[in-house]
Amino acid sequence: MSKLPDEAFRDTIGTIDEEGNRKFIFPKKPSGKFYDYRKWVSYFLLIVLVANPFIKINGNQFMMFNILERRFNIFGFPFWPQDFYLFVLFMIIGVVFVILFTVIFGRIFCGWICPQTIFLEMVFRRIEYWIEGDRGAQIRLEKQEWNAEKIRKKSIKWTVFLIISFFIANVFLAYLISSDKLFLMIQEGPKNHVSTLVSLFIFTGVFYFIFAWFREQVCIIACPYGRLQGVLLDDKSINVAYDFVRGEKEVGRAKFNKQEDRATTGKGDCIDCKQCVNVCPTGIDIRNGTQMECINCTACIDECDTIMDSVGLPKGLIRYASEDEIEKKVKFKFTPRMKGYSAVLFILTGILIGLLFLRSDVEASILRLPGQLFQHKGDNISNIYTFKIINKTNNDFNDIRFKLVGIKGTLKMVGKQQLKVPKQGMNGGTLFVEINQNLLDSDKTKLKIEVYNGDEKIETATTNFLSPRSFD
Repeated sequence: MSKLPDEAFRDTIGTIDEEGNRKFIFPKKPSGKFYDYRKWVSYFLLIVLVANPFIKINGNQFMMFNILERRFNIFGFPFWPQDFYLFVLFMIIGVVFVILFTVIFGRIFCGWICPQTIFLEMVFRRIEYWIEGDRGAQIRLEKQEWNAEKIRKKSIKWTVFLIISFFIANVFLAYLISSDKLFLMIQEGPKNHVSTLVSLFIFTGVFYFIFAWFREQVCIIACPYGRLQGVLLDDKSINVAYDFVRGEKEVGRAKFNKQEDRATTGKGDCIDCKQCVNVCPTGIDIRNGTQMECINCTACIDECDTIMDSVGLPKGLIRYASEDEIEKKVKFKFTPRMKGYSAVLFILTGILIGLLFLRSDVEASILRLPGQLFQHKGDNISNIYTFKIINKTNNDFNDIRFKLVGIKGTLKMVGKQQLKVPKQGMNGGTLFVEINQNLLDSDKTKLKIEVYNGDEKIETATTNFLSPRSFD
């Protein structure tokens, strides 16, 4: 944290009063260059976030995280339980990327990309400004008695919040159970999908609670990322920062007086207007230095630039900068620490791309039935196996066949004359393999079995064939 002159140690957070009660934040409506940029980024991400579960690539949902069935789609690539190592690697890459991004740019992810911030600041908060007015009007409305005006405004706001929460819950559910199942519930009616309806109501309640009441407490209390940045940031990380060298100078902060020459008085450029505090969505004073609650939303930058411009002082008193840049005038450098994270990210990404190219669209596993050895059938030795075929494609397999290669023998499926595996599904069964004992030269022989869909080979599986140690 910046060491500011005569600054009392900050041992509380902006959303808790002296008695320890919740203090609700009524931030001023932001405006300015960065806020305009954030709006465009947020609207783009909102479109992406809402559209993701309804976009399909080669029949696969673009994004899906079906935890119950352990099926995941990422960028149109389906991941099954057998692909869990790929999913884990993908998540590790995401974590490393966030760490690298935080080391370089601080908590900018929270202010510009995080869905919680985007929905709260660009959807719910803007609706609140539209219905209740700006900061001053909201504070007055909160303090006034429950008259007709307050009941009307609060009722409209809460109703709109509930409708939007219901919409978000539907999108969220599409990510979890797939958009196809969500549409099926709509077509067949909720009474045929009670569990889905209950989940929808639960998610609606959760989102309504978060955006109507809990709000910035998610960032301050619930989100672990705020704590993580404490161990990732250093003096070289770029953050939304207050230039305390320029803002305090020799005398410190002082109210603006247009009759005096501020440069000759030794007063800092900060005129102590507290607009940076009023506009902050988490209620902090950025002048106290880098803080856990700061989400790098840039609202204080825009507000401070507006004030500086109005009093004829240079902009940039609050800006994107590192501690070293402010205190030591050292420009940003790509440090060895950043290079190390970048190298790890590059290596992991290369491994993931390679594994994705090597990944098969069909997986076949053929395993000996547990507890069973082998059987003598005249001159032949027989082993029994269970098999499972996973079809990750969007085409049905209607005629699955097996072929033993590399050694002469017979292979028979039990019970099923024609095996089918549906698209994005699996099927299995039991089969026998018989081989003449004179062709076996070991008690454990490696078998190679090719799997065909009609005349098309779709996969090759290997398994072990047990036989007696000698054939005297």
